[in-house]
Amino acid sequence: MKTSEGQTIISHRQPGCLIQLLWFALIGWWAGQAWAAIAWFLCVTIIGMPLGVMMLNNLPKIIALRDPSDVMVMQRGERMIVRELPQVNIVLRALYFIVIGWWLSLIWVELAFVVSLTIIGLPLGFWMFDQVPGLVSLRR
Repeated sequence: MKTSEGQTIISHRQPGCLIQLLWFALIGWWAGQAWAAIAWFLCVTIIGMPLGVMMLNNLPKIIALRDPSDVMVMQRGERMIVRELPQVNIVLRALYFIVIGWWLSLIWVELAFVVSLTIIGLPLGFWMFDQVPGLVSLRR
């Protein structure tokens, strides 16, 4: 985005494409499946639910070293990293998770793994993994 007195650049800070692909091919595909399975198991228990949701929110990091909430903002040569956006009300997020989020994210992640099996589908699969925090608990 440009301003009248300077430029404001907003970009996601991610590791390079080659590093992400190597990570996914060697570690991310199996570690992500294990991470997601443990997270969904924890979500079944009341005590483990907060940890399970946190694990599902961090699934893109485990699978492909991606953090969709990590945004770098540069304005007039100054760097500022913005980590979190304002969130939806916690009660609404909890209700959404209980009614929709847990099963929708399960289907979405498994579909993302299937799409990621092909080289052509890998970018779409990575994008789908980035959307998991929003699908689980309306996290922005």
